[in-house]
Amino acid sequence: MIAPGYKVTLVLPARNEAGGIAKIVEQVRPFADEVLVVDGRSTDGTADAARAAGARVVVDGGKGKGDGIRTGLREAASEVVVFFDCDGSHHALDIPNLLAPISLGAADLVVASRALGGSDEYRMNFEHLLRQWGSDFATWLVNARWRAQLTDIQNGFRAGFREKLLGLRLNANHFDVEEEMVMKALKKGLRVAEVPSHEYERQWGASKLATSEGWRFLVRLAREMV
Repeated sequence: MIAPGYKVTLVLPARNEAGGIAKIVEQVRPFADEVLVVDGRSTDGTADAARAAGARVVVDGGKGKGDGIRTGLREAASEVVVFFDCDGSHHALDIPNLLAPISLGAADLVVASRALGGSDEYRMNFEHLLRQWGSDFATWLVNARWRAQLTDIQNGFRAGFREKLLGLRLNANHFDVEEEMVMKALKKGLRVAEVPSHEYERQWGASKLATSEGWRFLVRLAREMV
């Protein structure tokens, strides 16, 4: 059992990731009791490729990543869920480390920190610097508001107790769901921890997060911090 005392569902939110979804399913299978692919209405055969690789597939409402996260939480059959991106940017061997604080009874939600583990996506160009500044600013605000000591609130690679995360009543439809989850967890007094994890460059497909969508993160911060 990868998380002693608990069963684990690996939730893979995916939209148009047919180029690598089978590989991801194979990589994470040793670390889960269930592999659940949440298909965001893909048009490239992602769902079929995931089923062929042995995953259980459900379809979300097609509203965005937040919709996929909520669907995964509702559909997961295990007590603990791990969210893992399908673009090849995470390493499956980091999953046991991510689950360790939960297994030890030290955390309710654990986020894999790129600030602690490094990222191949940190490049010295304007777009990536803008994203990094925005992420650092959001993390600083959250730390100041809830007296936390987090370093990365926006990484999609994370784990937590299913029932406790369902109790947060997440409503974001887009990528701001990640910071919404952290802020609502802190509001409710849940124990939020981090572990180092390196982020690799996307291995296939195209990013679904445009820098121009950064305003959504600012609106989410304002909404949850008031």
